[in-house]
Amino acid sequence: NEKAGVVNIGLEGIFLITAVTGVYWAEIIGDGVGGLIIGGAILGGLIGLLFGIISTYGKAAQVVAGMGLNVFGLGFVPFLMVALWAFPGIHMFDPKLVIRTIDIPVGGGLFRLSPITIFAIIVVIVVDIILYRTLLGLRIQAAGEKPEAIDVAGVNVNHIRILASTICGVLTGIGGAFMPLGWFGGLVKEITAGRGFIALAAVVFAGLDPILAAVSSFIFGFSEGLAFTVMITPGVKEVVPHYFIKMIPYIATIVALAIVGSKRFPKALGKPYIRE
Repeated sequence: NEKAGVVNIGLEGIFLITAVTGVYWAEIIGDGVGGLIIGGAILGGLIGLLFGIISTYGKAAQVVAGMGLNVFGLGFVPFLMVALWAFPGIHMFDPKLVIRTIDIPVGGGLFRLSPITIFAIIVVIVVDIILYRTLLGLRIQAAGEKPEAIDVAGVNVNHIRILASTICGVLTGIGGAFMPLGWFGGLVKEITAGRGFIALAAVVFAGLDPILAAVSSFIFGFSEGLAFTVMITPGVKEVVPHYFIKMIPYIATIVALAIVGSKRFPKALGKPYIRE
């Protein structure tokens, strides 16, 4: 949505909300993937749609609206957990609802691959093609760079921006619901642990390029996996404080942002379009 000129820093809030609703719907219909779709993708899309409408037709300050979404998510999660499961901190659901990994035979053994990884790679390729090789992609970029140009051509700038915001909400919602349903195997109120801000940092690091953003996200994921491995390594976990080890992925992100420096972003980014 930044390509279209909409700044949404409320990814952390969407992650939090869809993590809870994803688990709720998974329990209702008895299927983890179904919960991911309904409580994650659909609800995330609705949140993105609402954010897009507020940012365009409502002419809201987008950074403030995003921060409001984050604050709402922080309060919404424990409230809904108490309302649904009578406990605000943690909820363990039926293991049958966990989205299983895909086992790939490699060299006589099995390589376990998360379905979300395959999905992410496909999405990145599709988004890159749409952005740089289709008319819709050109319109999305124009909505962020020079919205008056596509307005003169008869294209509704607000509709393009709302569409981009909705797609962002769908993908963020999938990520939020996958955390408890496919990664953690349970729900805790702090399950996102700032990953919404890490996702935002990955986008900034990549200069809004989808492929570079994916690469930076995989680097963060690798750093996080490395941190967990170090934590359980004999001889290391007894010497290095586990809080320091948990800092590894976040330190890697900060270092990457410091190295990359400033990037060029769309000229109309964060500015509601007003027809003259």
